[in-house]
Amino acid sequence: MDTASIEVAQTSKNAVTHIRRRSTSQKKRKDILWAYAMISPLLIGLLIFYIWPVFQTFFFSFTHWGAFGKYKLSGLSNYQSMLQDPELGRALLNTLIYTVLSVVGGIVVSLFFAVLLNQKIRGVGVYRTLYFLPVVTIPGAVAVIWRWLYNGDYGLINYFLGLIHLTGTSWLTNMQTALYAVIVVAIWGAVGNNMVLFLAGLQGISSTYMEAAAIDGASPIRKFFHVTLPLLTPTIFFVTVTSLINAFQVFDLIFLMFGQNSPALPAGETIVYLFYQHAFIDNDKGYASAIAVFLFVVILLVTIMQLRLQRRWVHYD
Repeated sequence: MDTASIEVAQTSKNAVTHIRRRSTSQKKRKDILWAYAMISPLLIGLLIFYIWPVFQTFFFSFTHWGAFGKYKLSGLSNYQSMLQDPELGRALLNTLIYTVLSVVGGIVVSLFFAVLLNQKIRGVGVYRTLYFLPVVTIPGAVAVIWRWLYNGDYGLINYFLGLIHLTGTSWLTNMQTALYAVIVVAIWGAVGNNMVLFLAGLQGISSTYMEAAAIDGASPIRKFFHVTLPLLTPTIFFVTVTSLINAFQVFDLIFLMFGQNSPALPAGETIVYLFYQHAFIDNDKGYASAIAVFLFVVILLVTIMQLRLQRRWVHYD
């Protein structure tokens, strides 16, 4: 084959390669465009309903609102008012108490039932369904049922206490018990969702670890604390982070179980409820936005602290 034929063949080969690369590049661009087209409704929804309100709230926190929805810039006055507001301090304390007790209690109770339902017992599917029912129950229905149970005059809890000669109280109107009564409901409602996550984590633990511990003569309790619990720490960490974020933002339980006229509302008022009060009842949207920004900063700092501390106790196998 002469030199001219070799050059022609090489040129043809290069042309074919170029056409293939161009076709592949066009296909990739087309695939990328289709991918963006498919996720564009979600992106637009996130932009309109989540991202834009964040910047809008931050801007409104530097404003003062008057009648008919008119506002004017007020600088840092809302944040200065926050520092002198005893109601915000009380709401923050209530939120912290609710968060700590509901998250810790929810994790402990959920983990307990998850370990029980991870055993080979008869009717385990029925039990799992029953424990998950609170997750799919309408919050309004949950509030009505628990308000009836907590009623001081004809509530079922006080009825059973009376059977053992104990005197109950009006749980949701007593300043000493109102917040803790709501915490019990929060723990009850969180068991189903957390339990499913813990069950997934437990079933992901290899049986070889348990077999090795059994050969070493470990008791069931030692197996749990020295084998199961360390291997379950990634799931515990995830549940802790999500539970803390949700607990800091609690509103529905407080609103539905107390109501605006409850004498015990100051003992159970949380930061989000205080935000609701200023934004939609008092029409002070500037101060309410400052409260929302403050809560955002608190949640952000707590989450960052969790992410840093998880290196010390979370074991990724």
